[in-house]
Amino acid sequence: MEKLFCLGVAIGMVGGALLVANSYKARSLVKKSQAELLDKMDEMMDERLKAMESGEGEEKKTQKKK
Repeated sequence: MEKLFCLGVAIGMVGGALLVANSYKARSLVKKSQAELLDKMDEMMDERLKAMESGEGEEKKTQKKK
């Protein structure tokens, strides 16, 4: 059963790669989706960095008071 599942996944991956490689619309859709994903990841990382910076600043202030 597991071998059959793995075989199905592999065949699906190969089929998807062939579809994207031979279709301009699919290829452009993949590129667009990748660009959107990278933009969202950049925004998320910027937010986390800002949160970390503000969190570190607060920790330093509390340590100075003690």
